[in-house]
Amino acid sequence: MTIKIKQMALSLLGTVLLATAPHLSVAQTKTTKLIVAFPPGGPVDFVARSISEALSKELGQLVIIENKAGANGAIAADYVIKSPPDGNTLWLTSVGAVAINPSLYPKLSYNPQKDLAPVSLVVNNVELLVVNPKNPANNPAEFVANAKKQRTTMASSGAGSVPHLAMEQVADATGANLVHVPYKGAAPAITDVMAGHVDGFFGDIPGLINNVKAGKLKPVGLAAKERHPLLPDVKTFEEMGIKGVDSDNWYAIFTSKNTPPADIERINKAIARVLADDAVKTRLSNSGAQPAASTPQQLSELLAKDTAKWERIIRSKNIQPE
Repeated sequence: MTIKIKQMALSLLGTVLLATAPHLSVAQTKTTKLIVAFPPGGPVDFVARSISEALSKELGQLVIIENKAGANGAIAADYVIKSPPDGNTLWLTSVGAVAINPSLYPKLSYNPQKDLAPVSLVVNNVELLVVNPKNPANNPAEFVANAKKQRTTMASSGAGSVPHLAMEQVADATGANLVHVPYKGAAPAITDVMAGHVDGFFGDIPGLINNVKAGKLKPVGLAAKERHPLLPDVKTFEEMGIKGVDSDNWYAIFTSKNTPPADIERINKAIARVLADDAVKTRLSNSGAQPAASTPQQLSELLAKDTAKWERIIRSKNIQPE
């Protein structure tokens, strides 16, 4: 009798395990896609990979990074917009694709403020003005004074890019004689500043900090309200009395617009915990990016404010994409 009871018990246990196995398999294989609109190895990809492991732990499911580069972010945006509204497809994007492109490309296939749901800000990347080490300017005021006396060339990573728009802010605020020299990307622009072929360049600190530390570029000023922790001696334009020069190539996470608010809130809180993690915070901060979580509402307001800010400059200067 005892043997029969044991056999029945084992049989019942086997039935239960078979019934629950598919459920366990589904739970274990559920994933979150983190979409990046740039190739692997770039600054946005670096931030994505810096947060993905910790985000996986916080969400309780695997986070997979998918690089969908091309069309100035439109390929990534379209993919996210058309994804199921379940919070399992997230887009980590820089400011350009969501706050600049709508004004720069009249026939843009998406409207960031209508087609996407804000989740959280991730990092701030304030713009740093750098020059060749032989340039006599040591702060924003000296740079502007020299630019008013002589023609000054400013490299950018392309027409309508954040470096270009930061340059236009300086020109508007000071009347400096700045000549725009667009390049196809930041790397060749930085190379020509170091070689002395162009006078200056605004760029994200993560892309400049190594050359600044190596003495190949001289930091002149920050397009921000406060100084940067990695460059405590570099003054801001604002503290030198030059108002209206505030350029931040922030990165943020968005998802499809019909995602339930409860899912957005859950992901938002997970991102906040990730950015508060010492290891993640240190890695991002050491690169020059500044971790900065936000609420979905705060990100929505930032997107609206920056879209309006960049639209004014693009329209007034009649900036056209290349």
